[in-house]
Order: sequence, then structure tokens, then C-alpha cells
Amino acid sequence: MKRLLLLLAVLLPIAARAEVSEIRITRQPSIIYLATVIMEQQKLVEAAAARLGMPGLTAKYLVLNSGGTATDMLLSGNIDVVTTGASNMLVLWDRTKGGVRGLAGGAVLPMWALSRNPAVRSLRDLTETDRIAVPTVKVSTQAILLQIAARQLFGDAEFAHFDQLEVTMGHPDAAVALISGGSGITTHFSASPYQEEEARTPGLHVIARSDEILGNKFSNPVSFTTAKFRDANPAVIRAFVAATRDAAAFIAADPHRAAEIYLKATGEKYSADELVGIIGDAKQTFDTTPYGMKRLADHMADTKLLRTRAASWHDVFFPEAHDQEGN
Repeated sequence: MKRLLLLLAVLLPIAARAEVSEIRITRQPSIIYLATVIMEQQKLVEAAAARLGMPGLTAKYLVLNSGGTATDMLLSGNIDVVTTGASNMLVLWDRTKGGVRGLAGGAVLPMWALSRNPAVRSLRDLTETDRIAVPTVKVSTQAILLQIAARQLFGDAEFAHFDQLEVTMGHPDAAVALISGGSGITTHFSASPYQEEEARTPGLHVIARSDEILGNKFSNPVSFTTAKFRDANPAVIRAFVAATRDAAAFIAADPHRAAEIYLKATGEKYSADELVGIIGDAKQTFDTTPYGMKRLADHMADTKLLRTRAASWHDVFFPEAHDQEGN
């Protein structure tokens, strides 16, 4: 009996420390999610886990069109790590009182708003007859950028000026709707590579850019998880963060190969050279450093979308990201 009790005393703490054998990760359509595609296709989470002494870990990836859907799944426990717009993460950080926080930045690629309305040459020209496709109304990064632009154009009290014009639509569907012109969508706050295709389409033109609205570098998307999952699975999270950095290094070393992998995985009808042109300086574009988080969080606190104001970007990211020069 004593030997049995001693054995249990040894085994129970080990059982209590057992981590998941599968991590479930989301992404959305767009080249801004290239790093996540590389992680999946090159099995970088599995490789990082093996280096950390967890050779049995596998990663499962789910493609969703909406960050709102992804965050709902995270809160319900049906997904473990979400990769989507930073505004979605900030909303959950606030509502869970820090129970959801970031792990890594995903990409730094400007996003363009394009219109097919010839009377609209800038955001200021949009009227009640226009409809703007965004991934999730009022909450997606594109929707928040429209609010920031509205404050710049019309004053702080008019931050919601464009909210009533927004329609929730994933980027692939929104691009088709804008190009075809038969759906009532007159504007799409887009993302690469769809925005470049739209810009090449006769009758469509760029009316705003995220980098012009913000005036600095901005990470979109970001990866985040719950404190509950992180605390229960510290080695799994270390493997995930290591894999995000491995993916960034892979893209920087061979952007053309990365583009080929993306096209094979997604089936999108672009050339690898087109995507490499969009990526530009791959080392800069796919930096995992979280940029622009404080600026975004300050706006969301100013407009009461967040009840808590972050003192710094460290507040909204777990310590696994704190070794980077974020802002």
C-alpha cells in the first residue's frame, strides 16, 4: 500500500501537468495570413514542439471569414489560438479583464479602401447611399480604422460616422461583390492580395490606406489565446510562439517559395511573382513584433468600445511577446 501511495504521489502531479496533444488555430483569407499558412504547410508547430520535448503535438488549422466568428469559438473553447485583427483581441482582452491576450504579431501590410463610386475620391465623399464591406461591422480592424479616420475628418464626436454604412463580408466575397458591381457594395476596406486585384479593375480606385490613417506601422493580424489555455499548456504555447518566428524567418529567407506554398494551399489564382511584389521586404513585412497596439487600444478606449485603457502594449500581450520592441 505504501508503495502504491508513493507511486500515486509521483504520477498525479505528472498527470496534472499533462498538456493538450493538439492545438487548434484559426486564420482568415488574405496574404496577411501567409505566416500561418507556412506554419501549417511546413508543420512548424510540430517541429518546434519536438525541439521542446513534445514530439506528439499536432496543429489543426481552421479557415474562417470573420474574426467575430473566430473569437466566439475561442470563448466557447472550440478553438485554442485565433489569428485575426487586433481589434477583436482588444475587445476580448477588455471583456475578459485580461483573460485573453496576444502572443505574436502576424504581418505589417497596409490595407486599402477601394470604391467603385466615381463621385467618391476619398472617405470624406462617402454618403448614406454607399455600402462598405468590412470583415465584421464596428469591431474588425477595418471598421476601427474607419472610426479613426472619421475622427480625423469630422471630429471626435463623429467617430461612428461610417458605422451605419458597413456590411459584414469576408474579403474574397467582398472583392467579387465590388468588382461585379451587382450587390450594392460600393466600397471595400480590403486586404492583400484582393485589394491589388481590385485596384487593377477598371472603375475601381483607392480612397484610403491604413498606413495613411495611422501614420505608422501596424500589425494586422495578431495571434491570441486565453489565459486559461496558456496557463494549462505553457510548452504548447512556447511551441506556437517559436513557430510564428520560424515562419517569419522562412518567408524572409525565400519569399518566392513561401508564395508558392501559399498559392498551393489556398488555390488562389495569382502568380507567385505577384505575391512577392506585394510582400516587398519580407523581413519587415512578416515581423512578429506587435506594432500599433497602443494606438488602436487608445482609440477604442476613447470611444468606450473598451472600458479599460491599456497602459502599454504589454498589458494586452502575454509575456511570451515581451522580448520584442512593440508599441
